[in-house]
Amino acid sequence: MQQNDLPGFDFAVSDDLAGQRLDRALASLMGLSRTRIQEAIKAGAAQVDGKSARASQILEAGQRITLVNEATLTASVPATDSPAADDIPLRILYKDDYLLVVDKPAGMVTHPAPGYSSGTLVNALLAHTPALAGVGDRARPGIVHRLDKDTSGLLVVAKDPATHAALAQQMKDRAMIKRYLTLVEGAMPTAEGVIDAPIGRDPRQRLRMGLLSVASGGREARTRFRTLEEHGGRSLLDVQLETGRTHQIRVHLAAVHHPVVGDPVYGRAQRPLPPRQFLHAAHLEFRHPATGEWLTFDAPLPDDLAAFLATWRAEGAR
Repeated sequence: MQQNDLPGFDFAVSDDLAGQRLDRALASLMGLSRTRIQEAIKAGAAQVDGKSARASQILEAGQRITLVNEATLTASVPATDSPAADDIPLRILYKDDYLLVVDKPAGMVTHPAPGYSSGTLVNALLAHTPALAGVGDRARPGIVHRLDKDTSGLLVVAKDPATHAALAQQMKDRAMIKRYLTLVEGAMPTAEGVIDAPIGRDPRQRLRMGLLSVASGGREARTRFRTLEEHGGRSLLDVQLETGRTHQIRVHLAAVHHPVVGDPVYGRAQRPLPPRQFLHAAHLEFRHPATGEWLTFDAPLPDDLAAFLATWRAEGAR
């Protein structure tokens, strides 16, 4: 399929694209070289939020990218940009004509990526709701925000472009409430507080995120925390995201020397360890874009983390 056979290529910038240059993001999404993308942008092929764009422009979550001169992009789009449906069971907490709220299991990647062309949440969603194929980013249809592979919990999925744009705007405006349960190493210095530190891609290890100054490419990141329980050198926290940077909770907590228990990238190998990183998206609130109703959802800890937590509590009661 040729790119100029795809009219209306228009999508909101997802969390995992935020912080990237426009040319790099489009090259990755469309399977084209950065040189070709840069030429197309220079020729006026792309707009960001309805304005002329620069190849070097740094993207923000919720911004809208539109291709307005697709004839400049004639290379084929790889089939991997259009995920296939995969009949995988899903735990759906809510659905209507506009959106879905799902409880993603640990071990499932949110959307196709290198090494994960099938078995993702997107593949499962397309089997459940085929119409998602035309919503938002072609490689991540319907996806408004994401969770790491080994993080379980709540995600909202849009069924149409207008709903997708409205939910992305709520995220951009910080009107969507996302709270997580996490077990961390050590006792927090205060019962509650805010970690306010920019996050960016680690220049030494590109698969890691780290704290960077804004001047060095870091993007604003704020994480609120509240201690629920503490004993045995570990603390159970209720964490609320005010921004949605990649690995934000894990990076912020590790930066203040209280990494998520079981985190294989930013954590410590202190035993006992849970079967995966102890991080669960437990609570989600947002305004329904069509009805205006304020929706609230809660997802209990899955069995693996619940069992580990029960053992931790029992040890603390001895």
